[in-house]
Amino acid sequence: MRVFRMTLCCAPAATALGLLLLCAVTVGPGDGGSAAKSGRAAGPTPADRAAPVLPPAAVPVSRPPVLSVPVRRPVDRPHTAALPRIVPRAAWLADAAYRRPPARYADRVTAVFIHHTDSPNGYDCADTPRIIRFLYAGQAGGQNWDDIGYNFLVDRCGTIYEGRAGGVDKAVVGAHAQGFNQGTAGIAAIGTFTAGIPVPPSMAKSIAALSAWKLGLANIDPRSRVRLTSTNSRSRFPEGRTAEFNAIAAHRDEFETYCPGQALMAALPEIRQRAAALQGR
Repeated sequence: MRVFRMTLCCAPAATALGLLLLCAVTVGPGDGGSAAKSGRAAGPTPADRAAPVLPPAAVPVSRPPVLSVPVRRPVDRPHTAALPRIVPRAAWLADAAYRRPPARYADRVTAVFIHHTDSPNGYDCADTPRIIRFLYAGQAGGQNWDDIGYNFLVDRCGTIYEGRAGGVDKAVVGAHAQGFNQGTAGIAAIGTFTAGIPVPPSMAKSIAALSAWKLGLANIDPRSRVRLTSTNSRSRFPEGRTAEFNAIAAHRDEFETYCPGQALMAALPEIRQRAAALQGR
């Protein structure tokens, strides 16, 4: 079975319209993502199968007896990150607003999915609002979605834009990851980042800063693994199946697509490390 790339990389959560018709490369059914693992779903990559090498257990050392003193145990304090500058949706929406139902919310965001918009890379960053408005018109207008699917978008200059309405600090349910929109946030890199196309450093830094802040609201380590349960059967995982993902995951980890492109996939480990450092981990 072959799946064809669409022009965007998200899928509606609240509608029955199926897939977003913009995420374009043909993908075979065995093309597994780098992070998701569960049951009969796409098989793990060799890197996934490699078990981590754990340090040996500590061995007690005999010491002369000493007076008993209270032990001060470390406090498991929350790890948060600074709120990055986010351009509000009013800056790109202009007069293109479509009628939409009220935003839906989850309890918290425990993972982010990274996408690319599969659109041209050579744009002027001053033109980003028009590009986002065009994406919005295709989804909320042409496809009759309830809103733009992504929670956030980041341009090549590293500017972060609010996407879906509902509040940047809220756990807004998006329409970017079929089956896994609940409790996640979708971050879209504006451009196409297939193999050999460099990811702009400013873009990667902003994705890390945004992920660090958003995950920090729930004290989630960006380097950790999280468990999510599919809410429908339109992803790699049937409804009700619980799967494990990186806290900063790729769209292809949960859905049959090459999104966010091989170049951006390769940048994710560094993005996770940078996000963790921003949280003080």
